[in-house]
Amino acid sequence: MTNTKFNQNLKQLGNINRKSISVFENELIKTAFLPSNTSLPLVVQPNVDHLNIAIWIQNNHAWIQSQILKHGGILFRDFNVKDVAEFQKSIQALSGNLLEYSYRSTPRNHVSGNIYTSTEYPATHFIPLHNEMSYSRTWPIKIAFFCIKKSEQGGETPIADSRKIFSRIHPKIKEKFLQKGVMYVRNYGVGLDLSWQNVFNTKNKLDVETYCHQAGIQLEWRDKENSGFSLRTRQICQAVAKHPQTSEIVWFNQAHLFHISSLDNSIRAQLLANFSAEDLPRNAYYGDGSPIEDSILEEIRETYQQEAIIFPWQEGDVLLLDNMLSAHGRMPFQGSRKVVVGMAEEYKSPEH
Repeated sequence: MTNTKFNQNLKQLGNINRKSISVFENELIKTAFLPSNTSLPLVVQPNVDHLNIAIWIQNNHAWIQSQILKHGGILFRDFNVKDVAEFQKSIQALSGNLLEYSYRSTPRNHVSGNIYTSTEYPATHFIPLHNEMSYSRTWPIKIAFFCIKKSEQGGETPIADSRKIFSRIHPKIKEKFLQKGVMYVRNYGVGLDLSWQNVFNTKNKLDVETYCHQAGIQLEWRDKENSGFSLRTRQICQAVAKHPQTSEIVWFNQAHLFHISSLDNSIRAQLLANFSAEDLPRNAYYGDGSPIEDSILEEIRETYQQEAIIFPWQEGDVLLLDNMLSAHGRMPFQGSRKVVVGMAEEYKSPEH
């Protein structure tokens, strides 16, 4: 799928729809929606000057939780969040301690505490919509983004309702994934993806083995001299998930990202010319190890495209998502861009 095609099909949003504003009972904030036929995200703005976002969140915890469950996410705008420390306090006010980004799948840099840069792929790279760590059996319920510097052009963070994704996918596709789940196979050490030291945030092999044993990940240390890589992991995970609070079923996996078909044709051909299918840096299969059809994955990507919502960042924006109810991605951009991320409320799949 090309970026141009994706752009053409996005529900592209601009300024906030002022007609939908309502004043909260304490008159400190006002709510609105972006101008589209969607309630994701709910936009919350201060109705008074110098309203501290962390304190307001702490004092309105129950209301915020109920709105996130209803809408899937909240965009806090015009709160004049000045730095990463204030952003971190705002997440902690709602969700407590933040999570370390372990068993990672994309390159990020540590900022401070458990705040990280957003995925650091090249600016020309489109990051498809996904739910954070849905390639794992453990994931954060909450994920928040803070826009420190918006790019000169592009760089938006598209979002989509995971409940709608699930409802739109063809029943036969859902049935097959429900029956089999998704197997993720990763090979570390070929120089084309993250190293196992980066993924597991350790240089100690015993720590890796302990983590994998506890997470239900099969691992195999390999002879790097002969194979080109030093570790292979396999894990069978959920294709869908039930939200622990709303009991709603959502599409929740990253088969469409991990599968070799997600790559550009030239890169895909180059990899397959140099590696066997089982030796690719990463790939996805049905849970029984059988291949997932390219056509099915393309249909799933098309569904994400049809449900994608995009809006321009404003510097100081904080976007708080329920990571199960809402997917996110990144548009290509020009110029410098800085968006940082924090995750909270660890959840373990009850199905494994």
